[in-house]
Amino acid sequence: MKKWIYVVAIFTTTLSIAQSSTLNTEKQKLKQALSYGDKIVAASVMYNIIAIEGPSSTYKDSLAFLYFNARNYVSCFLVTEDILKSKPSDTSLLEMKAISLESMGALGKATETYQKLLAITNNNYHAYKIASLQLGMNKLEDAYVSVKKADQLPDKGTMKVTFKVNKNYNQNVNLKAAIAYLEGIIALNLKKEKEAKLSFERAVKLFPEFVLAKSKLSTLKNTQ
Repeated sequence: MKKWIYVVAIFTTTLSIAQSSTLNTEKQKLKQALSYGDKIVAASVMYNIIAIEGPSSTYKDSLAFLYFNARNYVSCFLVTEDILKSKPSDTSLLEMKAISLESMGALGKATETYQKLLAITNNNYHAYKIASLQLGMNKLEDAYVSVKKADQLPDKGTMKVTFKVNKNYNQNVNLKAAIAYLEGIIALNLKKEKEAKLSFERAVKLFPEFVLAKSKLSTLKNTQ
């Protein structure tokens, strides 16, 4: 009996050493692939590492980031969805999932994910995204409530939102001005021209070079 236990112990130790050696080799491969910018090989090696380390491997997170940075949003969504089963409040994973869903056109699911994020972060950008998605789904009343909430939440003054002005020019606008502009757009869709005008004026006051907000103001004045 003792001899059998001894044999099992040797076998287990040998297997552990072999796995450790294989794992180190795979990590070296990953380091090399990333240094060469080879994301396809990097993803393949990450799968090997995850297979060795098991379901709780932290390389699942790395795989999600790899897919996200490569704009492979379907794979990113599938990986984040899997990891979030054990880490449901991880804000980085939730944000990647929300962006992936939006990029896939699943606006309803993206909205739900941003709502989970907002409940954790109380971040005005997440509230802004909810309003924007609701506008995209033509849920105007919901969008108006969401954008009002976004405007009331604290602002760190660091976030920028990119707007496409024309095919050759994008403009980065501070978040508070972007929220005011979105509020104006939603108000216009609700036929609230007076409220829309006030929102666009606020957007321009917050960001004087805001091209789209100035254009909307000009259009409203000409209409009136």
